[in-house]
Amino acid sequence: MNLNKAFVLGNLTRDPEAKTLPSGSLVANFGVATNRVFYDKDRQKQEQTEFHNIVAFGKTAEIAQQYLKKGSMVLIEGRIQTRTWQDSSGNKHWRTEIITERLQLGPRTIGNAPAPEIPLQEKEAPEAPKEEIPIIEEKEIDVKDIPL
Repeated sequence: MNLNKAFVLGNLTRDPEAKTLPSGSLVANFGVATNRVFYDKDRQKQEQTEFHNIVAFGKTAEIAQQYLKKGSMVLIEGRIQTRTWQDSSGNKHWRTEIITERLQLGPRTIGNAPAPEIPLQEKEAPEAPKEEIPIIEEKEIDVKDIPL
């Protein structure tokens, strides 16, 4: 049995870029950064950042385009896929992406103040029902509680 599953909880590095495919389906691309905090052998706090390429299709792409922006926290559940292609000069390229299967929005706050509500324009897609869009609740973690 094989399993290809990725869970990424982080912040968007750029606003989602949405495009319509020839089939009429929407696809959104964006980046997510994750931070790993650890203590080295000298007990000095270290931080390491990883950057992930995320792709969402259909209704998930619509939600990403409507609700996510640079800096937003998001939980992505999906599968890892690597695409390869050759450019016009004959150079081969690789891109590893997480194809979104589920998306959960982060807390709707900026600092301690609530994020401003952005009204929908008439031309935009209708807002998805609130019960269909899960929200992550943010909790402060004390570094002292992290086992070494």
